Amino acid sequence: MDALPKSRLLRFVERAMVVARRAVARFSSRYSRKRFTLRQHVVLLCLKVKKTTTYRDLVDELIEMPRIRDALDLDSIPAPSTLCKAFDRLEMAVWRVLLNISLADLPLNGVTSIDASGFERAHASTHYTKRTNLTIRQLKTTLLVDTATNAVLDIHVTTTRKLDTQIAPQVVKRNAASIAILAGDKGYDDQTLRQVTWNHDIRPLIKHREFTSLHKAWNARLDSDLYRRRNMNETVNAAIKQKFGAFVRSRRWWKQFRELVIKCLVHNLERSLDVSHEDGGCP
Repeated sequence: MDALPKSRLLRFVERAMVVARRAVARFSSRYSRKRFTLRQHVVLLCLKVKKTTTYRDLVDELIEMPRIRDALDLDSIPAPSTLCKAFDRLEMAVWRVLLNISLADLPLNGVTSIDASGFERAHASTHYTKRTNLTIRQLKTTLLVDTATNAVLDIHVTTTRKLDTQIAPQVVKRNAASIAILAGDKGYDDQTLRQVTWNHDIRPLIKHREFTSLHKAWNARLDSDLYRRRNMNETVNAAIKQKFGAFVRSRRWWKQFRELVIKCLVHNLERSLDVSHEDGGCP
């Protein structure tokens, strides 16, 4: 029988393993039991998010995935608690490094867009919150997106009602080397943010709030073709929510932040697969 072609899921696992090898050591310490590597844990956690499943169901599915196990070099199946503890152990800094490295094979052009959206904290019971008059705030999630590839360059998450103009300067400073043009809606109309972009040789494409005729004139002079690319940010937000869920499963806020970073990492890995296919890579 002819060899079966690689499925998209298998190619995703292989690409995730390449990124993990670049960013993570094999083991967390020399005293590790060395039964599973950190790289295997990273890929399995990404696979869990991609399949929008639970730890228990993922482990159950791995039993019937021999080619996925071979790609991960898994001699045995980890217990659900093992993956849960690995998620607790891998810090946010590690996931941010993985997110940055996932961009290495993507043709970024420096035209970026910034926008915020909300993710539900789904662990709260609707009946309980209604009976107790308790309000569960959404996670305000700000994405910095490259408009050429729809890849996520950076993510900022907060549980507070922090203004967009307070979040954006932090995101811009952290990613100044990757930004040539920054597009944003009127929610980012702030002189401090504009000054930050100018200090880093970034061209701001941010609409002014129209209080005077001068503001209207400035908005009319915006490059409309470039400014329309701002909509790509909303497209990426919608795609992540549709494919990986518009909610987080974790109960603690720091785990919820990590979960959202992994969603963006998985999105970037899928974008790299699409780009390699467009360039004549694996079908």
